[in-house]
Amino acid sequence: MKNIVILCLPLVLYIMSCKEDNGTIENNTNNTGDKAEISSVSISGEEGSYSFSVGIKSPDTGCNQYADWWEVISEDGELLYRRILGHSHVGEQPFVRSGGPVPIKKDQIVYVRAHMNTSKYGNKVFKGSVGEGFTESTLDSEFANDLETKQPLPDGCAF
Repeated sequence: MKNIVILCLPLVLYIMSCKEDNGTIENNTNNTGDKAEISSVSISGEEGSYSFSVGIKSPDTGCNQYADWWEVISEDGELLYRRILGHSHVGEQPFVRSGGPVPIKKDQIVYVRAHMNTSKYGNKVFKGSVGEGFTESTLDSEFANDLETKQPLPDGCAF
């Protein structure tokens, strides 16, 4: 029995570490179709080095269909930051993940959007600035879709 506990301990610790940053999600939407949607954005830090906590609701089914990243992009479609999501979140919807530093100014307008490994970008995003806050918005799912091939990119799905 002692050997089983010792062998399973790393797996248990890994699973527990995946629960980071979970909190209450605002603007929850119950039906996402086949796209990942941003459900909340909060920011901390200082100009040029902000940390973003991003809520996502996605129709994850496992590694075959999951939200694989969220990103911050400029109004002209430049990738400013991408947070890779290393596994699916089937039993954890919606979920929040943090990332940064995001190198933007306090008054710079940006979009925060999510990506699914199967259905690409959705059009429900959050738009705003650190100074004025972020609100739910829509963005054509084809906007800056060339970013799908820009690094960093996921290198697999853990579970």
